[in-house]
Amino acid sequence: MLWFLPTLLVLAWVRPGLSDRCPRTCVCDNIRTFVTCTNKNLTEVPPTIPQYTQKLDLQGNDLKVIPGGTFLPIPYLTRLSLQKCNIERIEEGAFRSLGRLVYLNLGSNHISFIYQESFDGLSSLEQLVLEKNRLEEIKPGAFTQLGFLNLLHLGENFLVYLPDMLFQGLQQVKWIRLSNNMINVVSNEAFAGLPGLRRLSLDHNELQYIPTEPFSRMSGLTRLELGWNPMTFLAEEAVQMASLKQLFLNNMALQEVSFKAFETSPQLSLIDLSNNQIRSIQALTGVKQLNRLNMTGNSIRCDCYLKSFKEWADRERLKVDLICSGPDHFLGDHLDSLRAMDLKCGGYPEQDEQLRVPATQKPKEEGSCPQSCNCKPDVKHSICENKGLQKIPKGFPVDTNLLDLRRNVFHSIAKGAFQDMKNVVSLHLQSCQINELQPGALMGMKNLVYLYLTHNQISSINPAVFQGAPKIGYIYLDHNRFTRVPKGAFKLLPSLFSLHMQYNSISSLSDNNMSGAEKLHWIYLTGNTINYIAPTALRNIKGLEKLHLDENLLTEVPTQALKGMSVMVELRLSKNPIKSIRNGAFLPVSRSLQHLYLDDMGLEQVSSGGFAGLGRDIKSLYLENNKLQNLPNMKDFTGLEVINLSNNAFQCDCRLLPLHRWIHNLNLKVGATCAAPAIAKGKKVRDAIPFSTCPGWESGNTRSSKRKRSQKVKSTSRKAKAG
Repeated sequence: MLWFLPTLLVLAWVRPGLSDRCPRTCVCDNIRTFVTCTNKNLTEVPPTIPQYTQKLDLQGNDLKVIPGGTFLPIPYLTRLSLQKCNIERIEEGAFRSLGRLVYLNLGSNHISFIYQESFDGLSSLEQLVLEKNRLEEIKPGAFTQLGFLNLLHLGENFLVYLPDMLFQGLQQVKWIRLSNNMINVVSNEAFAGLPGLRRLSLDHNELQYIPTEPFSRMSGLTRLELGWNPMTFLAEEAVQMASLKQLFLNNMALQEVSFKAFETSPQLSLIDLSNNQIRSIQALTGVKQLNRLNMTGNSIRCDCYLKSFKEWADRERLKVDLICSGPDHFLGDHLDSLRAMDLKCGGYPEQDEQLRVPATQKPKEEGSCPQSCNCKPDVKHSICENKGLQKIPKGFPVDTNLLDLRRNVFHSIAKGAFQDMKNVVSLHLQSCQINELQPGALMGMKNLVYLYLTHNQISSINPAVFQGAPKIGYIYLDHNRFTRVPKGAFKLLPSLFSLHMQYNSISSLSDNNMSGAEKLHWIYLTGNTINYIAPTALRNIKGLEKLHLDENLLTEVPTQALKGMSVMVELRLSKNPIKSIRNGAFLPVSRSLQHLYLDDMGLEQVSSGGFAGLGRDIKSLYLENNKLQNLPNMKDFTGLEVINLSNNAFQCDCRLLPLHRWIHNLNLKVGATCAAPAIAKGKKVRDAIPFSTCPGWESGNTRSSKRKRSQKVKSTSRKAKAG
């Protein structure tokens, strides 16, 4: 009888859960441990969720606030998904009863602040996802109770400053993701007390130098990602991390790297310096473990000045990815294909020598600091945030390269307001009630790259505003009052790379709307009211890679406007009222497109040639939350890494057999479920029963059936032996 006792205990634990009713708006599994209530427009967490629920999915609702004690009735949760719920605030004690929770996803919400008590009670949490929120500040101490956390995802937020002891308490954390924020200041103790940290992602931020002191505190870090930060040089011993093995410094603005930059990081095996502005490189010292150095995308001549570097690389058996930018007879050659003895100078211009500047050379610090502002000469930042200023102050240090003036009240920016700020790279004017920028407002800012004008009242821009600031590459004009894209406004910006105009009131893109901005690579127009795009609206922007048109009022794919976009990689059309996709809709971008977003549109039909030309190069395809009953032949989509077909109205009859077969052979999570017939409703399209009665089904599934029968026979045989 003793063997029967554990069974009785399990039944005693499960029985109360069986008596709990499943909320009417949710779907529960048979024993009420997995509950999903996705996309139900819920404004609060249902109070009748079964007590013994372990996994709860609430994504896609409208919760706004998570009150204290919300989850007290369901203390056995281990996984909780709350992404895309329009959450703005987490009240104290909201998660206090969830001592068993190991996974919490709060991504894609509107959370601006994390307070010290926000995550009280989550003593077992292992993964916390806060990406794609509006985080501006995290109070030190907010993570002190998360001693078992191993992944913290804070990417795509609005963080600017990492204060001391921000991550205090995260003793077990292995990976912190801070990508795609606006971080420009890192305090010395920001990463103190993180013995388990192995990977740190700080790419796509605004760091203008490597914060050596705070990084040196991370004793166990092995991978550091710093790409897409506006750094221009690396000084001696810039990287002092004894355990670091992989370092990514790609797609920055690096012009010079000291040969001693990595001398105190002896474990480095990979350094990625690709896509910078480096014109010469010397043999690196102190990197005995280095086996790969990526230098692609730089303008380095394979001549006598590179000879000693080549000899060093050969001697150390170092794999160097470097394509020669000259002289003519080596142009386009890979350095590995050349011998050191072939690298000669034979009367070639000595421009490289003239351009070389010692990596440790720094501009002389001059000037004082305006009253009420905080100027930091060590990092060349001047900060006057939220000081009640009504006009742009004067007297900043001339070597300032980041100027933060957000949250003041300027209304208008006068001509020459920044006349003496020639070294500023990043200018922050968010939330300043600006309604006008006068011609010449940015005069003198010859090194400005990043211009932030988010959350103002700007409705138009005169092209002369940008006179004297030719290096601007990134403009943030989102959350303003534009009703149209100002034609020709950017014609004085030959280096403009990325234009952000999300959440304005733009209703259409007219002929040659982007004239003068032919070098654009990324255009963000999410959340406007665009219902028409002229065929020539984007004419001549041949290098466009990203186009975000989601959350607009388009009723069809703007096929004609996409003509000539031969390098487009990502296209977002989510949340447009597009009911049907016509034949050849994506043909103009079919050879380059990798990421296509067609979710949440009410899409009812994709014509048989709707995906013509697309296929093996597509890596992600999003079609969830539509009204699709079928899809055309998908056999050409062989390179998919992500596909989402959830929440559609698939009719699981014989007409869907080709899609069923394709999904059945796809080694990816698809999410497609049947809406009809009744016998298959709610079942996965991959496994639905009705297809077994379709003509030709058996020939396409014989191999799969044999494999399953074989597995079943083996399983039965093992059980018989055990019996």
